[in-house]
Amino acid sequence: MDIIQNKEFQTFIKELKQKIYSTKNKAVLSANRFMIELYFDIGKEIVNRQEKYGWGKSVVEEMSKELKKEFGEKSGYSASNLWRMRNFYLAYRDYPNLAQLVREISWSQNILIFEKCKDIKEREYYIKKTIEFGWNRNILLHHIKTDLYHRDNKNKKTTNFSITLSNELSELATDIIKSEYNLEFLGINQDFKERELEKSILDNLQKFLLELGVGFSFVGSQYKLSVGENEYFVDLLFFHRKLNSLVAIELKIGKFKPEYAGKMNFYLNILNDKVKMPHENPAIGIILCTDKDNIEVEYALQNLNQPMGVSTYIINQQLPKDYEKYLPTKDEFKKFIEKYKDKN
Repeated sequence: MDIIQNKEFQTFIKELKQKIYSTKNKAVLSANRFMIELYFDIGKEIVNRQEKYGWGKSVVEEMSKELKKEFGEKSGYSASNLWRMRNFYLAYRDYPNLAQLVREISWSQNILIFEKCKDIKEREYYIKKTIEFGWNRNILLHHIKTDLYHRDNKNKKTTNFSITLSNELSELATDIIKSEYNLEFLGINQDFKERELEKSILDNLQKFLLELGVGFSFVGSQYKLSVGENEYFVDLLFFHRKLNSLVAIELKIGKFKPEYAGKMNFYLNILNDKVKMPHENPAIGIILCTDKDNIEVEYALQNLNQPMGVSTYIINQQLPKDYEKYLPTKDEFKKFIEKYKDKN
Protein backbone atom coordinates (compact mmCIF):
# COMPACT_ATOMS: atom_id res chain seq x y z
CA MET A 1 0.00 0.00 0.00
CA ASP A 2 1.32 3.45 -0.97
CA ILE A 3 1.63 5.36 2.32
CA ILE A 4 1.17 8.73 0.56
CA GLN A 5 -2.30 7.72 -0.73
CA ASN A 6 -3.33 6.39 2.67
CA LYS A 7 -6.29 8.40 4.02
CA GLU A 8 -5.16 8.14 7.65
CA PHE A 9 -1.68 9.30 6.67
CA GLN A 10 -3.00 12.35 4.81
CA THR A 11 -5.21 13.26 7.78
CA PHE A 12 -2.27 12.78 10.10
CA ILE A 13 -0.02 15.06 8.01
CA LYS A 14 -2.72 17.74 7.86
CA GLU A 15 -3.18 17.67 11.65
CA LEU A 16 0.57 17.73 12.14
CA LYS A 17 0.97 20.82 9.94
CA GLN A 18 -1.76 22.62 11.91
CA LYS A 19 -0.05 21.69 15.17
CA ILE A 20 3.28 23.02 13.89
CA TYR A 21 1.76 26.33 12.73
CA SER A 22 -0.04 26.75 16.03
CA THR A 23 3.09 26.04 18.02
CA LYS A 24 5.22 28.38 15.89
CA ASN A 25 2.93 31.26 16.88
CA LYS A 26 3.27 30.45 20.57
CA ALA A 27 7.02 30.09 20.15
CA VAL A 28 7.40 33.84 19.85
CA LEU A 29 6.70 34.02 23.61
CA SER A 30 8.59 30.94 24.72
CA ALA A 31 10.57 29.48 21.84
CA ASN A 32 12.43 26.64 23.48
CA ARG A 33 9.69 25.29 25.75
CA PHE A 34 7.11 25.16 22.99
CA MET A 35 9.57 23.66 20.53
CA ILE A 36 10.43 20.84 22.93
CA GLU A 37 6.74 20.29 23.64
CA LEU A 38 6.12 20.14 19.89
CA TYR A 39 8.93 17.64 19.31
CA PHE A 40 7.66 15.50 22.18
CA ASP A 41 4.14 15.58 20.70
CA ILE A 42 5.41 14.73 17.22
CA GLY A 43 7.31 11.78 18.65
CA LYS A 44 4.16 10.70 20.48
CA GLU A 45 2.04 10.96 17.33
CA ILE A 46 4.53 8.91 15.31
CA VAL A 47 4.53 6.14 17.92
CA ASN A 48 0.73 6.18 18.28
CA ARG A 49 0.14 6.01 14.52
CA GLN A 50 2.68 3.24 14.07
CA GLU A 51 1.05 1.22 16.83
CA LYS A 52 -2.48 1.91 15.57
CA TYR A 53 -1.97 1.41 11.84
CA GLY A 54 1.11 -0.79 11.77
CA TRP A 55 3.13 1.76 9.80
CA GLY A 56 6.76 0.81 9.31
CA LYS A 57 9.97 2.80 9.07
CA SER A 58 9.13 4.28 5.68
CA VAL A 59 6.46 6.51 7.22
CA VAL A 60 9.14 8.71 8.80
CA GLU A 61 10.85 9.26 5.45
CA GLU A 62 7.53 10.27 3.88
CA MET A 63 6.68 12.52 6.83
CA SER A 64 10.02 14.27 6.39
CA LYS A 65 9.40 14.89 2.68
CA GLU A 66 5.93 16.32 3.33
CA LEU A 67 7.00 18.55 6.21
CA LYS A 68 10.07 19.88 4.39
CA LYS A 69 7.89 20.79 1.44
CA GLU A 70 5.72 22.84 3.79
CA PHE A 71 8.32 24.32 6.13
CA GLY A 72 11.59 24.23 4.18
CA GLU A 73 14.70 22.06 4.02
CA LYS A 74 16.26 23.66 7.11
CA SER A 75 13.14 23.52 9.26
CA GLY A 76 14.43 20.67 11.42
CA TYR A 77 12.16 17.98 9.99
CA SER A 78 14.75 15.70 8.47
CA ALA A 79 14.08 11.98 8.76
CA SER A 80 16.89 11.61 11.28
CA ASN A 81 15.46 14.40 13.45
CA LEU A 82 11.97 12.92 13.29
CA TRP A 83 13.42 9.61 14.45
CA ARG A 84 15.03 11.51 17.33
CA MET A 85 11.63 12.96 18.24
CA ARG A 86 10.18 9.46 18.26
CA ASN A 87 12.99 8.16 20.47
CA PHE A 88 12.75 11.28 22.64
CA TYR A 89 9.10 10.51 23.37
CA LEU A 90 9.85 6.84 24.04
CA ALA A 91 12.66 7.82 26.43
CA TYR A 92 10.40 9.86 28.70
CA ARG A 93 6.80 8.78 28.16
CA ASP A 94 6.86 6.65 31.33
CA TYR A 95 8.51 9.43 33.38
CA PRO A 96 6.10 12.41 33.49
CA ASN A 97 8.30 14.40 35.88
CA LEU A 98 11.22 14.26 33.44
CA ALA A 99 8.92 14.88 30.48
CA GLN A 100 8.25 18.27 32.09
CA LEU A 101 11.89 19.00 32.95
CA VAL A 102 13.19 18.34 29.43
CA ARG A 103 11.24 21.40 28.29
CA GLU A 104 13.65 23.57 30.26
CA ILE A 105 16.73 22.68 28.19
CA SER A 106 17.52 23.00 24.50
CA TRP A 107 16.85 20.36 21.85
CA SER A 108 20.60 19.87 21.23
CA GLN A 109 21.14 19.30 24.96
CA ASN A 110 18.24 16.85 25.05
CA ILE A 111 19.71 14.92 22.12
CA LEU A 112 23.03 14.58 23.94
CA ILE A 113 21.37 13.29 27.09
CA PHE A 114 18.89 10.78 25.71
CA GLU A 115 21.26 9.46 23.03
CA LYS A 116 24.40 9.15 25.16
CA CYS A 117 22.83 8.22 28.51
CA LYS A 118 20.73 5.06 28.60
CA ASP A 119 20.03 4.92 32.34
CA ILE A 120 17.04 7.03 33.42
CA LYS A 121 18.74 8.13 36.65
CA GLU A 122 21.74 9.33 34.67
CA ARG A 123 19.47 11.25 32.30
CA GLU A 124 17.69 12.85 35.24
CA TYR A 125 21.03 13.85 36.77
CA TYR A 126 22.24 15.66 33.62
CA ILE A 127 18.88 17.31 32.96
CA LYS A 128 18.70 18.73 36.48
CA LYS A 129 22.35 19.82 36.54
CA THR A 130 21.98 21.53 33.16
CA ILE A 131 18.98 23.47 34.44
CA GLU A 132 20.54 24.27 37.82
CA PHE A 133 23.93 25.45 36.58
CA GLY A 134 22.97 26.73 33.14
CA TRP A 135 25.37 24.42 31.32
CA ASN A 136 25.67 25.10 27.60
CA ARG A 137 25.98 22.22 25.14
CA ASN A 138 29.78 22.09 25.24
CA ILE A 139 29.91 21.99 29.02
CA LEU A 140 27.22 19.31 29.12
CA LEU A 141 29.10 17.25 26.53
CA HIS A 142 32.30 17.56 28.54
CA HIS A 143 30.62 16.30 31.70
CA ILE A 144 28.99 13.39 29.88
CA LYS A 145 32.28 12.42 28.19
CA THR A 146 34.13 12.52 31.50
CA ASP A 147 31.34 10.52 33.16
CA LEU A 148 30.54 13.08 35.85
CA TYR A 149 27.38 11.21 36.87
CA HIS A 150 29.22 8.08 37.92
CA ARG A 151 32.13 10.03 39.39
CA ASP A 152 29.73 12.09 41.47
CA ASN A 153 27.89 9.01 42.66
CA LYS A 154 30.83 6.62 43.01
CA ASN A 155 32.36 8.29 46.01
CA LYS A 156 30.75 10.06 48.92
CA LYS A 157 31.44 13.78 49.06
CA THR A 158 33.55 14.37 52.14
CA THR A 159 33.12 17.90 53.51
CA ASN A 160 32.38 19.69 56.76
CA PHE A 161 30.06 22.20 55.07
CA SER A 162 27.03 21.15 57.13
CA ILE A 163 28.72 22.25 60.38
CA THR A 164 30.64 25.31 59.11
CA LEU A 165 28.14 26.97 56.74
CA SER A 166 24.49 28.00 56.81
CA ASN A 167 22.04 25.49 55.35
CA GLU A 168 21.69 27.44 52.09
CA LEU A 169 25.44 27.90 51.59
CA SER A 170 26.12 24.32 52.65
CA GLU A 171 23.82 22.94 49.95
CA LEU A 172 25.31 25.19 47.29
CA ALA A 173 28.91 24.44 48.29
CA THR A 174 28.13 20.71 48.27
CA ASP A 175 26.74 21.06 44.76
CA ILE A 176 29.80 22.81 43.35
CA ILE A 177 32.35 20.37 44.75
CA LYS A 178 32.87 16.98 43.09
CA SER A 179 33.87 13.76 44.77
CA GLU A 180 36.33 13.11 41.95
CA TYR A 181 37.86 15.35 39.28
CA ASN A 182 38.93 14.10 35.87
CA LEU A 183 42.27 15.66 34.93
CA GLU A 184 43.13 13.32 32.06
CA PHE A 185 43.35 16.35 29.76
CA LEU A 186 46.63 17.29 31.48
CA GLY A 187 48.39 14.48 29.64
CA ILE A 188 50.84 13.66 32.43
CA ASN A 189 51.96 10.27 33.69
CA GLN A 190 51.70 8.82 37.17
CA ASP A 191 55.19 9.90 38.23
CA PHE A 192 54.99 13.64 38.76
CA LYS A 193 55.55 16.28 41.40
CA GLU A 194 53.02 18.73 42.83
CA ARG A 195 54.63 21.68 41.07
CA GLU A 196 54.46 19.80 37.76
CA LEU A 197 50.79 19.12 38.37
CA GLU A 198 50.16 22.79 39.15
CA LYS A 199 52.09 23.96 36.06
CA SER A 200 50.15 21.56 33.85
CA ILE A 201 46.86 22.85 35.27
CA LEU A 202 47.90 26.44 34.58
CA ASP A 203 48.87 25.47 31.03
CA ASN A 204 45.39 23.97 30.61
CA LEU A 205 43.50 26.48 32.72
CA GLN A 206 40.48 26.73 30.42
CA LYS A 207 39.95 22.96 30.54
CA PHE A 208 40.49 22.92 34.31
CA LEU A 209 37.84 25.63 34.75
CA LEU A 210 35.51 23.52 32.61
CA GLU A 211 36.09 20.55 34.90
CA LEU A 212 35.58 22.67 38.04
CA GLY A 213 32.19 23.78 36.75
CA VAL A 214 30.25 26.94 35.99
CA GLY A 215 30.90 29.97 38.18
CA PHE A 216 34.61 29.62 38.91
CA SER A 217 36.93 32.54 38.14
CA PHE A 218 40.70 32.24 38.43
CA VAL A 219 42.40 34.55 40.93
CA GLY A 220 45.99 33.29 41.05
CA SER A 221 48.49 30.51 41.63
CA GLN A 222 50.90 30.34 44.56
CA TYR A 223 48.77 33.10 46.05
CA LYS A 224 50.83 34.77 48.77
CA LEU A 225 49.48 35.11 52.31
CA SER A 226 51.55 37.13 54.78
CA VAL A 227 51.36 36.62 58.53
CA GLY A 228 53.84 38.67 60.50
CA GLU A 229 57.25 38.05 58.98
CA ASN A 230 56.21 34.75 57.39
CA GLU A 231 54.80 34.06 53.97
CA TYR A 232 52.54 31.20 52.91
CA PHE A 233 51.29 30.23 49.45
CA VAL A 234 47.96 28.77 48.35
CA ASP A 235 48.44 26.51 45.32
CA LEU A 236 45.41 27.80 43.40
CA LEU A 237 42.90 30.48 44.35
CA PHE A 238 39.53 30.94 42.64
CA PHE A 239 36.35 32.89 43.21
CA HIS A 240 32.93 31.33 42.77
CA ARG A 241 30.33 33.83 41.61
CA LYS A 242 27.20 31.99 42.73
CA LEU A 243 28.67 31.01 46.08
CA ASN A 244 30.18 34.52 46.40
CA SER A 245 33.24 32.99 48.01
CA LEU A 246 36.94 32.58 47.51
CA VAL A 247 37.83 28.95 46.82
CA ALA A 248 41.33 27.77 47.77
CA ILE A 249 42.61 24.57 46.16
CA GLU A 250 45.57 22.62 47.48
CA LEU A 251 47.11 19.98 45.20
CA LYS A 252 48.50 16.84 46.81
CA ILE A 253 50.24 13.78 45.40
CA GLY A 254 49.17 10.52 46.97
CA LYS A 255 46.67 9.69 49.67
CA PHE A 256 45.06 12.28 51.96
CA LYS A 257 46.83 12.98 55.25
CA PRO A 258 45.06 14.59 58.25
CA GLU A 259 47.66 17.36 58.47
CA TYR A 260 46.48 18.64 55.06
CA ALA A 261 43.18 19.69 56.65
CA GLY A 262 44.92 21.64 59.40
CA LYS A 263 47.01 23.51 56.86
CA MET A 264 43.93 24.35 54.76
CA ASN A 265 42.10 25.55 57.87
CA PHE A 266 45.04 27.87 58.57
CA TYR A 267 44.95 29.25 55.00
CA LEU A 268 41.19 29.85 55.12
CA ASN A 269 41.50 31.76 58.40
CA ILE A 270 44.01 34.10 56.77
CA LEU A 271 41.95 34.48 53.57
CA ASN A 272 38.86 35.41 55.57
CA ASP A 273 40.78 37.91 57.67
CA LYS A 274 42.99 39.53 55.05
CA VAL A 275 41.58 38.84 51.56
CA LYS A 276 37.82 38.32 51.76
CA MET A 277 35.71 41.39 51.00
CA PRO A 278 33.03 42.42 53.57
CA HIS A 279 30.13 41.46 51.27
CA GLU A 280 31.56 38.01 50.47
CA ASN A 281 30.75 34.70 52.13
CA PRO A 282 33.45 32.72 53.98
CA ALA A 283 36.19 31.21 51.84
CA ILE A 284 36.04 27.47 51.29
CA GLY A 285 38.83 24.99 50.62
CA ILE A 286 39.19 21.98 48.36
CA ILE A 287 42.02 19.53 48.96
CA LEU A 288 42.74 17.45 45.86
CA CYS A 289 44.45 14.09 46.41
CA THR A 290 44.88 10.96 44.34
CA ASP A 291 43.28 8.83 47.06
CA LYS A 292 41.46 9.18 50.38
CA ASP A 293 39.93 7.19 53.21
CA ASN A 294 36.50 8.69 53.87
CA ILE A 295 36.46 7.82 57.57
CA GLU A 296 39.91 9.33 58.06
CA VAL A 297 38.80 12.49 56.23
CA GLU A 298 35.67 12.80 58.39
CA TYR A 299 37.73 12.65 61.58
CA ALA A 300 40.21 15.18 60.18
CA LEU A 301 37.47 17.69 59.30
CA GLN A 302 34.98 17.38 62.15
CA ASN A 303 36.54 19.83 64.64
CA LEU A 304 37.78 22.43 62.16
CA ASN A 305 36.00 25.79 62.01
CA GLN A 306 36.54 26.55 58.30
CA PRO A 307 34.52 24.98 55.44
CA MET A 308 36.43 22.54 53.26
CA GLY A 309 36.11 19.33 51.32
CA VAL A 310 38.48 16.61 50.22
CA SER A 311 38.22 15.23 46.68
CA THR A 312 40.23 12.86 44.55
CA TYR A 313 41.42 13.30 40.98
CA ILE A 314 42.44 11.03 38.14
CA ILE A 315 45.06 11.90 35.53
CA ASN A 316 44.75 8.77 33.38
CA GLN A 317 42.66 5.65 33.33
CA GLN A 318 44.76 2.62 34.11
CA LEU A 319 44.00 -0.57 32.20
CA PRO A 320 43.39 -3.49 34.60
CA LYS A 321 46.46 -5.75 34.76
CA ASP A 322 44.35 -8.77 33.76
CA TYR A 323 43.88 -7.16 30.34
CA GLU A 324 47.47 -6.13 29.74
CA LYS A 325 48.51 -9.62 28.56
CA TYR A 326 46.06 -9.35 25.66
CA LEU A 327 47.60 -6.14 24.29
CA PRO A 328 50.85 -5.73 22.32
CA THR A 329 53.87 -4.26 24.06
CA LYS A 330 55.23 -0.88 23.05
CA ASP A 331 57.94 -2.52 20.90
CA GLU A 332 55.46 -4.92 19.28
CA PHE A 333 53.13 -2.05 18.45
CA LYS A 334 56.02 -0.05 16.98
CA LYS A 335 57.03 -2.99 14.73
CA PHE A 336 53.41 -3.34 13.59
CA ILE A 337 53.24 0.33 12.60
CA GLU A 338 56.55 0.10 10.70
CA LYS A 339 55.36 -3.04 8.88
CA TYR A 340 52.07 -1.32 7.99
CA LYS A 341 53.93 1.71 6.60
CA ASP A 342 56.11 -0.55 4.44
CA LYS A 343 53.06 -2.23 2.92
CA ASN A 344 51.42 1.12 2.12
